[in-house]
Amino acid sequence: MPKFIIEGGKPLNGEVLISGSKNAALPILCATMLTKGKSVLKNVPDIADVRSMISIIEALGAKVEFENNVLTIDPATIKKNALPDEQIKKMRASILIIGALLPRLKEVKMPFPGGCVLGKRSVDTHTRGLKALGCNILDDKNGLHIKVGKLKGSKIILPELSVTATENVVMAAVLAEGDTEIRLAAAEPHVQDLCHFLKKMGAKITGIGTNIIKITGVKSLKGVTHTITGDYLEAGTFAIAAVATKGDVLIKGINPDYLDSLWQKLLEIGANFTLMKDSVHIQPHKQLTAVKMLRTAVYPSFATDLQAPFAVLLTKARGVSKVFETLFEGRLSYLFELEQMGAHVEYLNPHQALIIGPTKLKALPISSCDIRAGAAMVIAALMTDGVTEILNINYIDRGYEKLDEKLRSLGAVIKRQPPA
Repeated sequence: MPKFIIEGGKPLNGEVLISGSKNAALPILCATMLTKGKSVLKNVPDIADVRSMISIIEALGAKVEFENNVLTIDPATIKKNALPDEQIKKMRASILIIGALLPRLKEVKMPFPGGCVLGKRSVDTHTRGLKALGCNILDDKNGLHIKVGKLKGSKIILPELSVTATENVVMAAVLAEGDTEIRLAAAEPHVQDLCHFLKKMGAKITGIGTNIIKITGVKSLKGVTHTITGDYLEAGTFAIAAVATKGDVLIKGINPDYLDSLWQKLLEIGANFTLMKDSVHIQPHKQLTAVKMLRTAVYPSFATDLQAPFAVLLTKARGVSKVFETLFEGRLSYLFELEQMGAHVEYLNPHQALIIGPTKLKALPISSCDIRAGAAMVIAALMTDGVTEILNINYIDRGYEKLDEKLRSLGAVIKRQPPA
């Protein structure tokens, strides 16, 4: 495996342009399968997860061209029973292919998706929503086997505000007969971007950005050109990194309104920044103060994907901060790495911990536990005065486009060391 070698202790300075959203690109990639027409997607991040999804749709028979962040997809010749098990098992987002394929192929059979080790995620919300649209769930124990004769609109109350389940049900419903109302729908920016893409294709959707999405089914959709929204999670990661290094960084290519919960916590901790229409300017601060509670929840509350990076920042804050991860078991595993680096951490239970600061982090070999924890370890390394090795950066490559190149453009000393 390749690894990062990072020499810390240097403030980040300059401008960085945020890539397209991974979490928006993946469902939109799948949604192109809903029509036989060709689609062109712009601002697509060239990352491992996108490459994996491309391999899945190519295995289905779609023709794909991907160059300079522009993805052209011709799905006219997709076929049944062509899902590649190995690629499906690489990432959780592969489950999104279900909602895209059912309207055209009427049957999907696949193994359970894989991905980061964040604890088991049930497929129950997906199967309940699809069943309400008329699907028959033939197997959800050994894998997923779903068939449908005719998709029919329905009122659906999801068991939880699941992003991928909402996206699957929305994709299936846009070509269902009649009206569908999805209640307790997820409202994340990437869910919104998928809905905007589907509307361009000819879908009839209202309630975008709310927890009640209404859809009137149409008979067919068309291929379109669409620009993927900027990755607000990448923007949040760079904002935290800039604060952590007392840097001066202009972060461009995002909608700052998507990060209200992060800006609130940065204000609480004592960060110095200015929000603009499509950018944010992080400036050096004087002193950081602990936050009473960093509690993750579904959007628009504090994003679980920014919890690890922010917790690293809390090691520089004076006082006791409580971290409460409400969404995923296993998401605090990175704290063991942080503790080795010298952080003062007290574990309360698998979902809660205290971070007592300020403490000075020391450089030593550490490992990336998942995509977002990997980014957090990069921030931790930037905060030290020594040289840090970060292993398992394949996780980071799944979610961040050219992270090391962008950091170098801001003055960070970071290099990628290829496998021996």
